[in-house]
Amino acid sequence: MEKTLQNLKDAFAGESQTNRRYLAFAARAEEEGYPMVARLFRALAAAETVHAMNFLNALQVVKSTPENLEEALAGEMAAFEERYPVMGATARQEGHRQAEQSFTWAQGAEKSHGRLLEKAWKDPKAGLIADLFVCNLCGYVVEGAPPDTCPVCQATQPHFRRVD
Repeated sequence: MEKTLQNLKDAFAGESQTNRRYLAFAARAEEEGYPMVARLFRALAAAETVHAMNFLNALQVVKSTPENLEEALAGEMAAFEERYPVMGATARQEGHRQAEQSFTWAQGAEKSHGRLLEKAWKDPKAGLIADLFVCNLCGYVVEGAPPDTCPVCQATQPHFRRVD
């Protein structure tokens, strides 16, 4: 049983990563003028999500909404306070500017995620307002209207998209 649980975790991680990779491939195909290839990659990404969710369900780790909010909040705060500062410092020391910027942006965005999760955790039924926007460059999330400039990466308002 222990090997099966590890296999489920590994399969979930693999399918999740493949989903994200295929979405990136789709975006590139779209940019390069291959709309049918982009559609294929998006379809495959959706299929990989089905696989990932099946593995996650078999792991039985999705709990009640309050418990899920608490777990998500802990994860976001650990990323903001512990993981990304260390990863960013390593990238800086190694001279990998793009990686450093990615870690810095992720760290700033994770802080916004933590604030929103904490608010929702305190009052899951009424803690958030309806409109949420995400910055397409750094992942910063904001309630209400998007700011003129992202406080994390300085992207302008057109870089924010509404999440339904």
